[in-house]
Amino acid sequence: MSFDFTDTTEADAPRRDVCVVVLGGSVAVGTGDPKAQGWVTRVLGRTRADDLRLTAYNLAVVGDTTAAIVHRVGTEAQERWAGHVERKLVLAAGPEDVRAGISIARHRLNLANALDTTAAAGIDSFVVGPAPTGDEELDDILSAYAEAQADVCSRRQVPFVDCMTPLRRYEQWHTDLAAGEGLPGQAGYGLIAWLVLNNGWRDFMGVTN
Repeated sequence: MSFDFTDTTEADAPRRDVCVVVLGGSVAVGTGDPKAQGWVTRVLGRTRADDLRLTAYNLAVVGDTTAAIVHRVGTEAQERWAGHVERKLVLAAGPEDVRAGISIARHRLNLANALDTTAAAGIDSFVVGPAPTGDEELDDILSAYAEAQADVCSRRQVPFVDCMTPLRRYEQWHTDLAAGEGLPGQAGYGLIAWLVLNNGWRDFMGVTN
């Protein structure tokens, strides 16, 4: 005896096959979040639609610079996108380039190369800018890198989320950083997730929830 549990209504309805690959550094990984979710899992958990079949890979690595991200776009990310209909890249480069001594010019070029490579392959991109670190001197420099990211994205009509401007003056963010020794915790990652969800994410993913 066999049983068929297939819901014919759902089976007959077309579903969008969407694969999202996330690349970035420690903040994209979610380092320091006691719930081990970071902002990426929070955002993906809120990305729902009846016609959506979502496959997501967070390939972010602690310490990854934009140079490493460009390399991963052409290697690991390609393997994950293979066989999927809608392919999407979420790129979140943090302060790693500043700490590694990578110039703004090279930073711009690396980001542009990653976005141009994916665009040429028919892959949509979404960029989340760096978040404040709590170190005023570093954040002054990092703000210039964030502005460079915004400009590169604007020229390519790629959605960009500015995290520096709203979070740098937000008291709860700095309280969270202080408790986490320079890394956001549960509240901080929740703030980044809110910024992403409310700055173009739903349009990028083609969902209303």
